[in-house]
Amino acid sequence: MNNDKKQVLAFDFGASSGRAILGTLEDGKICMKEVHRFSNDPVIVGKTMYWDTLRQFFEIKQGIIKAKKQGGFESIGIDTWGVDFGLLDEHGVLLESAIHYRDDRTLGMQEEVFKKVPKAELYDMTGNQFENFNTVFQLYALAQKRPWILERADKFLLTPDLFNYFLTGEKKAEYTMATTTQLMDARNKEWSAEILNGLGIPTDIFPEIVPSGTVVGALSEDICEELGVQPAKVIAVASHDTQSAVVAVPTQEEDFIFISCGTWSLFGTELRAPVIGEKSLECNVSNEGGYGNTTTLLKNISGLWLAQESRRQWIREGQEYSFGELEQMAMQAEPFQSFVDPDAPEFIPAGNIPERIRKFCERTGQKVPETVGEIMCCINQSLALKYRYALEQIEACTGKHYLTIHMIGGGIQSKLLCRMTAGANGRKVIAGPVEATALGNIAVQFMSLGEIKDMSEARQIIANSEKTYEYIPKDSEKWDAAYEKFKKIIQK
Repeated sequence: MNNDKKQVLAFDFGASSGRAILGTLEDGKICMKEVHRFSNDPVIVGKTMYWDTLRQFFEIKQGIIKAKKQGGFESIGIDTWGVDFGLLDEHGVLLESAIHYRDDRTLGMQEEVFKKVPKAELYDMTGNQFENFNTVFQLYALAQKRPWILERADKFLLTPDLFNYFLTGEKKAEYTMATTTQLMDARNKEWSAEILNGLGIPTDIFPEIVPSGTVVGALSEDICEELGVQPAKVIAVASHDTQSAVVAVPTQEEDFIFISCGTWSLFGTELRAPVIGEKSLECNVSNEGGYGNTTTLLKNISGLWLAQESRRQWIREGQEYSFGELEQMAMQAEPFQSFVDPDAPEFIPAGNIPERIRKFCERTGQKVPETVGEIMCCINQSLALKYRYALEQIEACTGKHYLTIHMIGGGIQSKLLCRMTAGANGRKVIAGPVEATALGNIAVQFMSLGEIKDMSEARQIIANSEKTYEYIPKDSEKWDAAYEKFKKIIQK
């Protein structure tokens, strides 16, 4: 490994904010410096929820300008959430801003798609968990409701691939992002002509799929002239933020469980090949591509969304609690009184989540949580128990027993959630790093530049760079009893 101080620039987009972070590799550690942070808010026009795509790209440019003032960078890597996309016309012009995965255009689309491509066949080809927001359902909704947009489309690009195109002029599809669409054949790692033809979606709009870590190009002359920078390399990192985070799991074990914990909780394990069969279909687990041609077998679980949206509701009501205050109130509440299914349909849209939690508990014959602390306790223990439910499904599909759970991402700042996860699952939890996605993005860039040898070395460097915390399971009998109640509630 070369110890010269080289810098790379990582853009990490979340569902509500984004950041530009400079990463430096020095003395076997990655050091990070945030140079730009910005809001990433959806925009509702009429009845459609859009991403503000052009504003997002403006913020990327601001990040580049600020990074230049901090010593410049060798390369740029961008990671975002999965499934969402933009369409370009024959001149390379964006037809419209990307539509948000929480938009309701996909309601009822699963059933319509299954009439064209049966559910079992769709799963057998893609190995993807069925979610209303998957790209396959978004595109089919577009084909049914606004076919003229697809007719005008010359190229389909997922969100980070779209930004890479804006920077370089190159149109490529990065592997980990492609695997979130439910349009890619999991075995041959190509777009599935069978699915696309079956749904009447044009196959020629889909670009070449390239491996994670591919240098897709350099900053274009126009970008360099506008921003006053050199033509740095643009690298298609593990562009799905979950997969960047998985790169940053600080372990040398081959078999481990991870929870990438943020607005969503991505619960899974890293494998060498997909697991696709009757059991994985029954469990509705997803096979998604990871860096180095790996597969992550995972469940997509609603994560801290319930807590975040509850806090927004209380702010609307005039109570501006910090997350620290909410955690303290949750700790003071009596545990194991009530549970919800974090993935119940009523919790997906924005709005008054505390009231929906009360109605869920009333409908399922439980004690109705009234106070803020009771609501927060209910959310945290329900998440921890849903993780146990997912763990049992993953173990059933892989035939393996996992001793350790690695929790990574911003959600681990909740010590209560980490402690409850250890208790509910009866496994040791190792929490850290918080900045897993950015670290993984940076590490992939350094691997592409030849500064880090491979994933094993990257994970060792990340372990050296970041402190982790251990949580040991406690109160196993109480958690086992709570889990039996929880299963009955979510299976009703």
